[in-house]
Amino acid sequence: MIAVGINVPWDLWEIPAQAQRSRLEAIADAGIDHLFTADHVSFHDGSGMDGPVVLAALSGIEPRLGLHLGVWLLALRHPMVAARQIASLSQAAPGRIRIGVGVGGEDRHEFEVCGIDPRSRGRRTDAAITIVRSLLDGAVVHGDGEFWDFEAGSIQPKPSPRIPFHIGGRSDAALDRAGRLGDGWLGLWCAPRRFKEAIGIVEARARRPVDGWSHGLQAWVGVGDSPADARRHVGPAIEAFYKVPFDRFERYTPMGTPAQIAGELQPYVDAGVTHFNLTACGANPTVEYESIAAVREILNS
Repeated sequence: MIAVGINVPWDLWEIPAQAQRSRLEAIADAGIDHLFTADHVSFHDGSGMDGPVVLAALSGIEPRLGLHLGVWLLALRHPMVAARQIASLSQAAPGRIRIGVGVGGEDRHEFEVCGIDPRSRGRRTDAAITIVRSLLDGAVVHGDGEFWDFEAGSIQPKPSPRIPFHIGGRSDAALDRAGRLGDGWLGLWCAPRRFKEAIGIVEARARRPVDGWSHGLQAWVGVGDSPADARRHVGPAIEAFYKVPFDRFERYTPMGTPAQIAGELQPYVDAGVTHFNLTACGANPTVEYESIAAVREILNS
């Protein structure tokens, strides 16, 4: 089965608690598998959301939905604190958590305001993933000696089942990181041919046994009666979020009816995608999640 998730509704925290519950119940009733959230401390103009905090808030509202981080800027956190956050999430929502990790390539200033040299974020991310995963596996861990200096750290109880980590990013370094440290790759802004090529690189870079790879694609989609109608919704949303013209992203953005969107996503399934994180932009939230539920049904038919 191809799992399909949708972004946390943009206005979820602006509506009353009962309306939040009703909204997420409707998403689960429609057959959508999971919700996902991004993670930013201070993105471009200061916008952001704390990914683990968002998932914690969601965990008790609708227990049928999986909870994915896509992607977590893990390098901005101390690994002991990060591991405790994820362990606590696992206790609140066992078996529902999936973690995507990235280096945050879109805004170097986000690292600078957190007191971190952006040039170190790749090495820092590698070290943090290694430490956090070891802690979550129940090991006693020491700091890496470059970024964190501590001895005999541990986190108990360890999560059960084990939480999968997927590494996001388009660079060769990201693919190498996914092979060395992840359970799979989380792609973004790439064509199907590149996706297939990338997961081949990832799996070839593994230096340890991997019990079942899984690879995801994160994509914005425009939903509407036609691609032109859908473009009116998704184009401005992407430009507002990334502060760049939509033209740079349009060829990677499925748009139109559920059948048209599914048709653009099917080549990624053929290339090896096992799950999608889709940021849906449509006329209203109901249209968005009903359309994504229809896309899921078509992909799994």
